[in-house]
Amino acid sequence: MQAVWYERNGPAKDVLIQGTLSDPVPAEGELLVEIHASGINPSDVKRRDGWRGQAIAFDRVIPHNDGAGVVLSVGEGADPAWIGQRVWLHSAGWRRPFGTLGALAAVPASLASPLPNEVSFGEGACLGVPAMTAHRAVFSAGSVEGKTVFVHGGAGSVGFYAIQLAKWAGAQVATSVSSDEKAAIARRAGADLVINYRDQDVATEFTKAYPDGADHVVDVDFAANLPVNLKILKSDNGSIASFASMSDATPAVPFYDLMVLNIRLQLIFVYQMPDEAKEQAKQDIGAWLETGTSQHLIAQTFSMEDAVAAHEAVEAGHLIGNAVIEIKQA
Repeated sequence: MQAVWYERNGPAKDVLIQGTLSDPVPAEGELLVEIHASGINPSDVKRRDGWRGQAIAFDRVIPHNDGAGVVLSVGEGADPAWIGQRVWLHSAGWRRPFGTLGALAAVPASLASPLPNEVSFGEGACLGVPAMTAHRAVFSAGSVEGKTVFVHGGAGSVGFYAIQLAKWAGAQVATSVSSDEKAAIARRAGADLVINYRDQDVATEFTKAYPDGADHVVDVDFAANLPVNLKILKSDNGSIASFASMSDATPAVPFYDLMVLNIRLQLIFVYQMPDEAKEQAKQDIGAWLETGTSQHLIAQTFSMEDAVAAHEAVEAGHLIGNAVIEIKQA
């Protein structure tokens, strides 16, 4: 099969190799998936680069955790009903050598979910890590039906899905963005209130619209957003779910300010979510996709030959949405 891989950590232009590898064979409990689109997450490029000491763990790594395609065959013990199904994949490369940047991928059946015909393979490749993270971030403190949810970064890959999932579940949703273009994206996702934090005071604008405060906050940068969160959360029993803190990896925490509000804090690392949380996420995402109303945010599509450019685009941080590599099947 055609694939892209690396055998050492480093810059994309120095380490990514495109060529032909032997077709994978599904092991017990695995599915063999013909990959039509491979999604790139920041964690994929960080892993390739060796960020924070993430040294390569295998002799050869096919990158990317997310993808979409069609199940061709199954290994022993896997349900043959999967054969012929369109699927989206998550975490395919987590602690495994071969992810989705190849014509074929053999993955545990637990990492696959049905992809409705109305959702393209490119859109399906956007789901995976972003949608699973968004689900955990929205529902980690329980149902949001009838509640007010604030999503920081509503035009980001996770935030875009978090808005949609919260609205699907019956919440009022407010969000922050940094530009008019991103504001339009957040409104497309269904946000009830969009605040441009570059020229508006987030806490002031939010409180005008929701004087009782937010029940729950979905947070893209724990350190940077904590001062705002303390101002917008309800005075008792609110919650924060945070999946990153890029502005400060070791933030000081105002313990008593959080304690007196009875704040519940959930930190999220999608790859090591509890199994029951993963299964619930897959079920709920599947039900949401079946409504036919899901929106997906493909920022740019690349070919396999342009894998280096795709990785560099993700690393540059200028894309609004997901980078997807289309994989042409022979």
